[in-house]
Amino acid sequence: MEFFITCCDIPVHVSDTQTGDKTLVLLHGYLETLSVWDDFVALIDKSIRVIRIDLPGHGLSGTHPAVNTVDFSAQVLHAALLKCGIRQCAVVGHSMGGYVALALAAQSPEIVQALCLFHSTPNPDPEAKREARNREIALLREGKLSLILRQSIPNMFAEENEGRLKGKIEEIKEVGEVSDPEGIAACLEGMKIRPDRNDFLTNFKQPLLFVFGQKDRHISQETATALAEKFPHAEVLWLPNAGHCGFIEEPQLTAEKISSWTP
Repeated sequence: MEFFITCCDIPVHVSDTQTGDKTLVLLHGYLETLSVWDDFVALIDKSIRVIRIDLPGHGLSGTHPAVNTVDFSAQVLHAALLKCGIRQCAVVGHSMGGYVALALAAQSPEIVQALCLFHSTPNPDPEAKREARNREIALLREGKLSLILRQSIPNMFAEENEGRLKGKIEEIKEVGEVSDPEGIAACLEGMKIRPDRNDFLTNFKQPLLFVFGQKDRHISQETATALAEKFPHAEVLWLPNAGHCGFIEEPQLTAEKISSWTP
């Protein structure tokens, strides 16, 4: 079921399967919408209720007028979950969604039973990444969202998967066009200033799962390995045939893991 609710003074687009003994929240990444999880949700164990939202600035949800910080997005998510009657859940965040999931766990630890960073890290942006985000913001202000989608979406997949998944890649590009460019720019501004969450994650006591693609063009194997070693209390799922979108590139393996991991 899909519907809209108002949270933190913005409209929020929600998808909720509404039934299940456990609750799983799936958060999409940058330039995506909740629809990116459609095929994946169908693979999740039917005993699990699955909730998704379009994060602020993306899809059909509203946006903060200036900066969609990850903390603001987490506040919106928390309000949405409470309105859906959710008091505890497992949270899976893909890429940018992982930053929001971390912020939710930091702000409202009572609601997060388990946390999965799906092709995501607790690290802040390095200077080179902040400069790249500034360039994208400039392009968005010039009305070039379509250009950004064409350039960015294919790079989320392992090179050898681009041909096999050409239809899905085109679908993500097309759906991305519905987002407000100013909202996307506000998200880039927010990601630039997000805090380092490494210390928080060191002290995180709930189940923690990392999912890394071994052919990820955004998170190097060096970075992924360092995080796996730094957080020995975390489970790590390595995807040998995935880039930055393992839930699309290796859906069965990841769905089975997420289903069994959800408390």
